[in-house]
Amino acid sequence: MHSDPIIFTIFLIFAGAAALATLALYARQSLLVVYIVLGVLLGPSVTNLVSDPALIKSLSHIGIIFLLFLLGVNLGPQKLIEQFRMSTIVTGASSLLFLLTGGVLALLLGFSPIEALVIGAAMMFSSTIIALKLLPTTVLHHQHTGEIIISILLFQDLIAILILMLLPADWQAGFPFMQILKLLASLFGLLVFALL
Repeated sequence: MHSDPIIFTIFLIFAGAAALATLALYARQSLLVVYIVLGVLLGPSVTNLVSDPALIKSLSHIGIIFLLFLLGVNLGPQKLIEQFRMSTIVTGASSLLFLLTGGVLALLLGFSPIEALVIGAAMMFSSTIIALKLLPTTVLHHQHTGEIIISILLFQDLIAILILMLLPADWQAGFPFMQILKLLASLFGLLVFALL
């Protein structure tokens, strides 16, 4: 039907985003909600104008690349090193707190230990992409607070990688005590290193 589905899809997304974003600004609504609503409207559940998941996945990678590029532009290596200690302490302490809190609550609600661990791990993280989008430009570019927030988000991403490394383990064979101990030891070691 369309000679170039990529161009057509990009056109639909940008045109729809521009139209709905204009309405959202007048209504003082969050643009993030608008983008989600646009996806629902253009997706298979409503109009089915955008129905190729592989194509959307490829386009989403481009968007993530640009957002992370923006992060790198506004946070140089020197700033990251300067914020290392504070960011590591805050990230490590908050990650352990949310992991334990989420895990204990999940156990109290009747989840298995493995399910409780996954739920606790999920509570440890923020979305770097959404946080960057929500940060005002003045905070992102100039203020000390913005630099700390970005540093914390980066360390959370590193911890998320450690968590994801546990997921392929054969948990059906038993609770992965050694993997969990390694993860907790890594977080503790990170905190100790930051305090030195």
